[in-house]
Amino acid sequence: MKAMRPFFIRWLVTTTSVWVASALGVLHFGSEGCLLGTALVLGIVNAVVRPLVLLLSLPFIILTLGVGILIVNALMLMAVSALLPCFHVHSFGRAFLAAIIISFVSWLLSAFIRSENGRMSVRVISREDGMKQAKGRVIE
Repeated sequence: MKAMRPFFIRWLVTTTSVWVASALGVLHFGSEGCLLGTALVLGIVNAVVRPLVLLLSLPFIILTLGVGILIVNALMLMAVSALLPCFHVHSFGRAFLAAIIISFVSWLLSAFIRSENGRMSVRVISREDGMKQAKGRVIE
């Protein structure tokens, strides 16, 4: 079970990200079970299909200065929408917006979760960790 912990945490992050996009009205899913299934299928598609698509579209990604990655993410969302009847993305524009939202929320949540030596922990940002006190004169 310990080896599955990173998978479950990543799944939880993806589920939360998809839920946020849905709460903003960009994506639609039928039930909570569909949300969990959507996050699972999205994770599998991102792990299996997305690397190949990214490799094949590398010149386009370089040409668009990285915006092509969001287009690939939107296409992955549309593919998952085609696979699951309870999950709906109405247009490519909404898929693109959802890709931005999901990427941002996943990045934000992942910033607080770190993995060291196979152990997952939650990062707490405190004054001692993140901000250093400036030494010297303060000009008023």
